[in-house]
Amino acid sequence: MRVSREKFAENREKILSVAGVLFRENGFDGVGVADIMKAAGLTHGGFYGHFNSKDDLALEVSRKLIDRVEERWKEHIAESPERPLQALLDHYIHWRTVDDPGGSCVFATLIQEVSRSRGAVREVFSDGLSVLVDTLADIVPGESEEERRANAATTLSSMMGAVILARAVEDRALAEQFLVTMRRQLDPGTRT
Repeated sequence: MRVSREKFAENREKILSVAGVLFRENGFDGVGVADIMKAAGLTHGGFYGHFNSKDDLALEVSRKLIDRVEERWKEHIAESPERPLQALLDHYIHWRTVDDPGGSCVFATLIQEVSRSRGAVREVFSDGLSVLVDTLADIVPGESEEERRANAATTLSSMMGAVILARAVEDRALAEQFLVTMRRQLDPGTRT
């Protein structure tokens, strides 16, 4: 039975959305095509009408999720023009980012897996990280462009590192220490 173009597009978006959550929760290798399609409420065989391979899906999902991170960061910055860095830190260094890997930052969930890979997905992640450094360079302190870029790279590393470490430990107090300490280092005015 053939589906309409609208239904086909809707199914494709559903696959991308479900795969985005499952990849962030389980990693690219931790979930199969059959699992993704089942979670999307679709048949396994229908996958290949949308994508040539799981690698193609991973690439498209990565692009989509990275674009969404960039959009969210820019939204938070635009909503608080008087304190853009603090707004971004409030958004990112937070328990919701730690506790919801399937719904949060693709970098903090998949970066280790991507670091062991080669090819297009790694390139997409690299480009995305570069955009985030550029975004931060516009809002972090620094006397020169070079100093702001260095501060941006440090800020990005610290933000993501705090979340990754907080996720890695069972001890909630230690996890909170990673978040609070890094938040204070990046924004000394914080009372968290």
